[in-house]
Amino acid sequence: MTIAVIDYGMGNLHSVAKALEHVTHENVVITRDPRRILGATRLVLPGQGAIRDCVGELERTELRGLVDDILTRQAKPLLGICVGQQMLLERSDENGGVDCLGFFPGNVKRFPATMRDQHDQRLKVPHMGWNLLHQRQPHPLWEGIEQHEHFYFVHSYYVEAADDAHVFGTTDYGSVNAHVAIGRDSTFAVQFHPEKSARAGLRLLENFVTWTP
Repeated sequence: MTIAVIDYGMGNLHSVAKALEHVTHENVVITRDPRRILGATRLVLPGQGAIRDCVGELERTELRGLVDDILTRQAKPLLGICVGQQMLLERSDENGGVDCLGFFPGNVKRFPATMRDQHDQRLKVPHMGWNLLHQRQPHPLWEGIEQHEHFYFVHSYYVEAADDAHVFGTTDYGSVNAHVAIGRDSTFAVQFHPEKSARAGLRLLENFVTWTP
């Protein structure tokens, strides 16, 4: 088995690869070679920074069509991380509006700048740090992870999926209930960084490695 971390120039590629290597003895490669991506048994789509840049780099490296085809055919398990999750939606509000891959119906929105917590203290944007996750519905990737476990987040934009059936995990930040874990068929995507989320994040990656949709 080979796990391919898709290298289109954006994201914590080596951190994700090292975390995967920590939980499995299978071969983990960072690659932009279409043949190696198609030949892999599992795929990871990372992402970091501005979503327009991420979508643009996916197109520049001529990998967008390949990713679209893999998503459409549901040929193998795919894990989206951070902006790798956001790109799977239809559209993002970032930079005046960016069309995304459109695999999940829904949009990516910016946290309101005026949010406050229960003590009326202003909340910072980006949302950065540890926050608890509510498992909205069961999924094999939640195996061994307790309800309301904490994960590590760094984001100014959040996913709002249009179909509740696709929402597997949420996080509350101020007035926003963000859809931070979404799934459909053999695709699962998270806003948080499992490679930075200690035991719970490593367990999610371990579950992905053994997941048979």
